[in-house]
Amino acid sequence: MPSTYRNRLASTADLDRFVLEGDGAMSFPRGRLRLESLRDPGEGQDANIVLWCPQPFGAEVEISFDFYPLTDEGLCILFFHATGHGGRSVLDPALAPRTGPYEQYHHGDLDAYHVSYFRRKWDGERRFHTANLRKSHGFHLVAQGADPLPSLADADPPYRISVRTRRDRIRFAIDDLPIFDWHDDGSTGGDPLRGGQLGFRQMAPMIAEYADLTVRPL
Repeated sequence: MPSTYRNRLASTADLDRFVLEGDGAMSFPRGRLRLESLRDPGEGQDANIVLWCPQPFGAEVEISFDFYPLTDEGLCILFFHATGHGGRSVLDPALAPRTGPYEQYHHGDLDAYHVSYFRRKWDGERRFHTANLRKSHGFHLVAQGADPLPSLADADPPYRISVRTRRDRIRFAIDDLPIFDWHDDGSTGGDPLRGGQLGFRQMAPMIAEYADLTVRPL
């Protein structure tokens, strides 16, 4: 069985070969990864960023990490089981360049699941908090659940974000609280996605920190 991947995300050395797309900054002021855009949120999609982990993973895994929101406005997404078309690595230089706009990720040359777990960008998202699972290529909303994360004034991070994929079943939880449980039967967006890589996405002006990334084979 493949070994468990662990990354503290605590220093520049921990992010060796990670790739940041978009105009963003990575820092470690508290001994954990802080991500933020360097562009004005008024620039829209051009201000957003994605950070890819270079490590490929298997088809049945549990992905988990500690999440520390530092702003109330913005949006965070985890890409997982992400590949370039034809089974390529998402970092294959033969793929089209990507610079942060969301359309490049869901209607470009990638296949991926993406769970948005901290949705505070638009008025409707702040009024009624949900976590959404989408499948690409395409923009297929396949599962949704209530988001238990509070506004920043009441937040007490870290919050443990976890995704389990086994037998084409995707379970998403925060601090072990089940949010949604979805079986990919291939009827939406093609065959279930397996293997590939993971990435962290933020919509400006979101600032957040991440720590203790773990990917455990199941």
